[in-house]
Amino acid sequence: MSTQETINSADTSVRDNLVEFVSKSTKTEVAPDLDIFASGLVSSLFAMQLVVHLESAFGITIGGADLKLDNFRTIDAMTTLVQRLRDGG
Repeated sequence: MSTQETINSADTSVRDNLVEFVSKSTKTEVAPDLDIFASGLVSSLFAMQLVVHLESAFGITIGGADLKLDNFRTIDAMTTLVQRLRDGG
């Protein structure tokens, strides 16, 4: 099952929010499956901005094992992270 398939329709608003945030921050249209770090659009410093945005926009707390770059590489990965943390996982 692809990441795309695991993101349910109720969480498209999370994805849309993240597309808007990342696109606005990078001044580049960003696809949900684009690796924003490997593409050179953002630096690892931007990862901290993503953490702050995710926590404040979606009322979650990201810590411990969830603070790994793979959770922030794509908008789809961040959407999955938000879903999991909202579900108590």
